Order: sequence, then structure tokens, then C-alpha cells
Amino acid sequence: MYSTSSSYGNGYLQQHPASTSASRRAGGGGSRRGRRSSRIGGDGLESRVSEQSKPPRCTEFDMAYFQSYSHVGIHEEMIKVAPFSCFRGSNASISLILLLCFACVDCGVGRTVDQWRWVVVNRDRVRTETYRAAIMQNQHFIAGKVVVDVGCGTGILSIFCALAGAKRVYAIDASEIAVQANEVVKANNLSDKVIVLLGRVEDVEIEEEVDVIISEWMGYMLLYESMLGSVITARDRWLKPGGIILPSHATLYMAPVTHPDRYGESIDFWRNVYGIDMSPMLPLAKQCAFEEPSVETITGENILTWPYVVKYVDCYTVTIQELESITARYRFTSMMRAPLHGFAFWFDVEFSGPAIFQNNGYALSPPGSVTSSDTYSPGSGQKKKRVKSNEALILSTAPEDPPTHWQQTLLYFYDPIEVQQDQIIEGSITLTQSKENPRFLNIHLEYSSGGRSFVKESVMRLYHIELNDLEISDTTVLEI
Repeated sequence: MYSTSSSYGNGYLQQHPASTSASRRAGGGGSRRGRRSSRIGGDGLESRVSEQSKPPRCTEFDMAYFQSYSHVGIHEEMIKVAPFSCFRGSNASISLILLLCFACVDCGVGRTVDQWRWVVVNRDRVRTETYRAAIMQNQHFIAGKVVVDVGCGTGILSIFCALAGAKRVYAIDASEIAVQANEVVKANNLSDKVIVLLGRVEDVEIEEEVDVIISEWMGYMLLYESMLGSVITARDRWLKPGGIILPSHATLYMAPVTHPDRYGESIDFWRNVYGIDMSPMLPLAKQCAFEEPSVETITGENILTWPYVVKYVDCYTVTIQELESITARYRFTSMMRAPLHGFAFWFDVEFSGPAIFQNNGYALSPPGSVTSSDTYSPGSGQKKKRVKSNEALILSTAPEDPPTHWQQTLLYFYDPIEVQQDQIIEGSITLTQSKENPRFLNIHLEYSSGGRSFVKESVMRLYHIELNDLEISDTTVLEI
């Protein structure tokens, strides 16, 4: 059972998912409003739960994922841009997160300060300022309203919402970073508006419906980490009809790329090392460099043709089941003669107004928002960028746009394919949540060009931790 506090006070509630089913009862949505002195997580509380009678079990992989966000460094990375050019390949380019996991478990926070000095060089103005601008653009929907921040991290978005006039903000995070978020809230004298809850969205209890859901849920390749599922859960449990979700829509793109420099420094290097023939190293070098997706920055010069829309997501209507497996067929026409080294993936998200609900309860896209038919032609599926309908704010991670900490995700071939101008490149891409760990992403890529066909399978699994090092404690209430 959850331990409970008689008041929100100036603290936060830690609701550990170890034993949740006995303390929640799924059922009718109702319109119960929150009271600062109410019990949270107590018996008899009713909440809206879609397609499930109890929350999914919190696995050891979930705990590892949450713990990877407990260190300040990952949040520095998301607010500022790290020098990722010094990293290559998925195992290397995400050494950042590996460091976070093992530093928190094995070293303690104190020993990691010097390790993180090199992480920060520039501010990630794209991410943070776009969210702040979106909040201010939608201030008339936020002022005097109740907001939920899913995966609040340091609490910066929650504070932006409070400063925009929100009546109350529930800042939810399953990572221990919530402890620091609560201190940040106190330091900014916002404890009367921002309530920090330590726990999963699937487990925490809020005694009122909310008007706004905000979340920075996007992972590499948009869907890695599967955090969108938590936003969907929050939507189905708490969002009022006509409420607003920020961001409201997302689009995942792919495009064929040429990258001779990358291939040269990782592979061709081994052909001759100090006059020594090291070509026997080539198969291993290719496997180490290109077996898994690589998170890195490319430019528009690396792109061979217009991108293709792999998946369009309407956050008002998308379901968890819809995200379990995504398949798209693509067909590109190369704009130049060049070696084809693989495919790049990136995304953008749109911040538009509230959804319109029909009498049957289903949401329609907000007025002026981009629908899948606006995004691309069913015949071609290609478009350079999504149109900014009615000037909706767009946060883009495209190669031609200013860099973000997401960069782009590259899926390289072991051997390049020479393509000519106007040559067709076609095939299919399937993204599936890993059965081993739903936060990992299985990638099945089929591609053909010039009469040659290939298949590549890969798994995007960028954070690691020794599960035996995790300590799963009982639920406690921490008063701060």
C-alpha cells in the first residue's frame, strides 16, 4: 500500500510502483477536483483508465530507465548541447547515458562533477526556447488552469507553466531527479503552485481532471524510450474534453544519406595503418561501427533526396497499441550520384491548440493543425518539411535546422551502394518495441536499389545498467 501524507505541504509524494494494484481502483472518470489536503494514492480513489484495469507492472528495465535520469548530467544535456562530435556509434555516442547510470549506482554523485565538466558547451536554445514559446503562445489555455508535466525532470517546464499563470501544476517524474525538482520549485517560490510527485504516471493519483498536459517525451528517432505511452496514459486518465496537449503532433522522417567522411574515418582507416595492412580488421570494424543505430549530427549536404514520413502521431488520438509496431513502405528518387551509406531519421513536433471533442467523445484535430493528409501526398509520401499551418510552433531536429541534443539517428549499411541520379531506392521499415525491454526499439529495414536487395536488422538500446545494483524500496512519503 502507498504511504500517504495528510497534505501536499511543501514536499512531494513518492509513490513507488512496487505494489500499486491494491491501492487503485479503475473506473469512471468523474470530475473530482484536487484538494491540497487530500490523500493521494489512498483507497477508494476513482480515476479514468483506458483499456486497462490496473497499471502495467514496473519492471527492472523501467527502474533502470528511471535511474538513468536521476543524475543532473542528463538534464544538463537536454537544456544544453553536449559536444557529441567526439562520440561515434550508438555505444559511444551515448556514453553520456552510460556514465549517468553507472555513476549514480557505483560512484555516487560527488565523483561525477569533474566527469561532467566537458559535457556542456552551448545552450540547446531550440528545445528549451521552443517549449517556453509554446507555453506563452498558449498562455490563454494555461492561465488559471490545471497542468500535468509528464516526466518533469528538473521542473523547468512546470515552472514555465506556473509563470504563465497556471492555477496548479502537477510535476511528475519516476526518477530521483524529482528531489532536485522540488528544491528548484521552492527556490523559485512556487511551492503553492507546483506539486512534485515522485512516481510513474501509471501509479500516481491526482484527484482532479486537468486542462493541459505538457511533456518532453521524444526520444532518439522519436519513439526510442517509449515515453509517449506515459503521455497517453495521462491523457486517458486526467485530460478534460477540449484540453490541450503540448506538443500536440509529431512526425518521424527518414531519408537516404551519403556520408563518405564518416565511413572513411571508421572503416577505410583500417586498410593501411602506419604502412601495415590491417584489412583483416574491416569486418569487425564494420560490425562495431554500424551494427547498431548511431546518434550523430549530419547536414543537409548528406541527404540524397526529400525525406519520407514514416509515422505521423496525433497525441490527442494515438493509442499505446498503435505504437507497439509501425511499418512504412518508402520509395525515393536519388537527386545525385553518390555512395548510399544508409538512412537518417529525425522528427519534428508541433504545438497547436486544444482538441475538439465530438459528442461520441473522440477527439478531432485542433483547428488549423496539420493532419496526415496535409503532411504528405499518399502517392509519394515525400515532403521536405511539414507545413506550419496557422503558424503553429514547430520544434524540428532536421539536419538543415539548428542542432538539438537529439541530433539525428543514422542506420548505416555495412557496405555502401553506388547510386546514380534519378535511381530508385525503395523498401520498408518496421519499428517494433522490443520484447526484451519495451523501451528498446527493434528495427527491421528492407531496401533495394539498382537490382540489389538487402535486409538489415538492428536494436536501438542506448542505456545500460546492472539490474542487480538496483534497490527497489517500499513506498515512502518524503517531506521536504
